[in-house]
Amino acid sequence: MTFLGFGPQALPFFEALAFHQTKEWFEENRETYEIAVMSPMGDFVAEVAVRLAKAKIPIKGDRKSSLFRIHRDVRFSKNKDPYKTNAGVAMTRSGAKSDPGVLYFHLSPDGCFFAAGFHNPDPRQLAKLRSAAARAREPFQQMTAKLAAEGLSLSDDEAQKRPPRGFETIGDPEILAAVRKKHFLCLRPVDEKRIHEPALADDFCAFASHSLPLLKWGWEALADPR
Repeated sequence: MTFLGFGPQALPFFEALAFHQTKEWFEENRETYEIAVMSPMGDFVAEVAVRLAKAKIPIKGDRKSSLFRIHRDVRFSKNKDPYKTNAGVAMTRSGAKSDPGVLYFHLSPDGCFFAAGFHNPDPRQLAKLRSAAARAREPFQQMTAKLAAEGLSLSDDEAQKRPPRGFETIGDPEILAAVRKKHFLCLRPVDEKRIHEPALADDFCAFASHSLPLLKWGWEALADPR
């Protein structure tokens, strides 16, 4: 189905869920969740996937594999609340959420945003990304320049205070900042009013195009046998 925007109850549902973290309340309000959140999110992914394919942007997704479950994994968390108070969708080259290099939409009362890149890469992948930035500086800087032309930049969230071992002698400030990163991501905030409009899909497709240089750079870095 065509994406028509999220309903007016989407964010209020999550605000209420934050105060009613019980199975009983959730089941009583499941219909609101399905109608206001899950159904339009599925439509959003389905429409975006078709449009990205037409634009030859190598990112896939569907309403079954791309949406995140609302149930939290509380096995190793001090917070035992059973439900998430947000919704998200992740699209990748293969369509599997675990595939490195993700295009992501986050829906939450605390703030909605688009994101793209490599979140929480495993140690081997992180080392490859850092090494690619340090070893081949020109391609990395060309990539960040393309992001900047679209108003995007790499996030410094959770960056190390000091460069990791083996990168201590880097003098270029941009490369030094790159090797300190834990994630290679760019983000774009989404106005809350925009989530209720069909044009949200337009915005996400535009973001996919604008952030593609980061994804391509990262894919090439991870494929490098060195």
